[in-house]
Amino acid sequence: MDDDRPEVLLTGLLFYDLVLTGLGGPPTPGEEIWTAGMGCGPGGIANLAVAASRFGLRTSLATVFGDDFYGAHCHEVLAAQEGVDLGLSRVAAGWHTPVTVALAQGQDRALVTHGQEPPYSQDVLMGDPPDALTALVHLEAEPRAWLAKAAANGTRIYADVGWDPTSQWSTDLLDQLALCHAFLPNETEAMAYTRTDSAVAALGTLAELVPVAVVTRGADGAVAVDQITGEYAEVPALDIDVLDATGAGDVFGAGFVAASLGGWPLVERLRFAALAAGLSVQHHGGALAAPGWYGVDRWWRALRDPGLKRAYGFLADRIPADVGPPVRYAPVTPPAPRP
Repeated sequence: MDDDRPEVLLTGLLFYDLVLTGLGGPPTPGEEIWTAGMGCGPGGIANLAVAASRFGLRTSLATVFGDDFYGAHCHEVLAAQEGVDLGLSRVAAGWHTPVTVALAQGQDRALVTHGQEPPYSQDVLMGDPPDALTALVHLEAEPRAWLAKAAANGTRIYADVGWDPTSQWSTDLLDQLALCHAFLPNETEAMAYTRTDSAVAALGTLAELVPVAVVTRGADGAVAVDQITGEYAEVPALDIDVLDATGAGDVFGAGFVAASLGGWPLVERLRFAALAAGLSVQHHGGALAAPGWYGVDRWWRALRDPGLKRAYGFLADRIPADVGPPVRYAPVTPPAPRP
């Protein structure tokens, strides 16, 4: 089999994100608030793409870029700066890239988005999906045809899911887990879809539907079961001051996939994903906040806490010799276009 096949296959909607931090409180009508921090860059599905690529994974992204400044900037960042393969992506004439303004406060953020449905669906972008080791997907109520094709090709599907604005949390969505290798919802989503009242109870139900079940718990860490290896793991989150939580779940997912491709024990996969997510919330934005191996290595080298040194001791043998160049975080404003 071709060694150059993608290690991570992605598709979804891309956004241009403008993130504002340091708000003393939410704005009220007629009020002007000055913020202490700002960052901009690609968001949405780009969060996963950048996080995976920064862990050295060959990452292929199928998305739509508008033929505007925002689309051109995001395309440049993803392809030239982050090394994401955009061969499956398209630029849509006359369609503008969706823009999201995120107001970050404490552990969460409020989002305001302007945009329209893209002119190309996921199934059109993917066609017959390329042979890939894994795919990171966002399950939706309406199953995507490409997902079944990818699973039939032997691609391992790692899935998450989003908030249900209808509040119905239809259990029909869980039927798609038959195509998946792993499912990584947060505890609110997991409990809602399984009709349970705790993350652990939800995990038990999900473990009957998918080989690897993970439930993330925000500041309380994560729990997981791997039915293939028979492992159970529960890990805490890092005690880190949150600047911007945008995309932390995506960084967690990419970290978990990177560790899984390395064949690590479940507790190491879970700790590594939690570390990646924890490091990401210290910076603006979703995509460009991802730490990559460079960020993980810097954290490990600076670590002095003996408890964390023991818990993350496995990193001494996992961090590659070449951790790559320093990662580039979200700028306050995008650089001027190249002449």
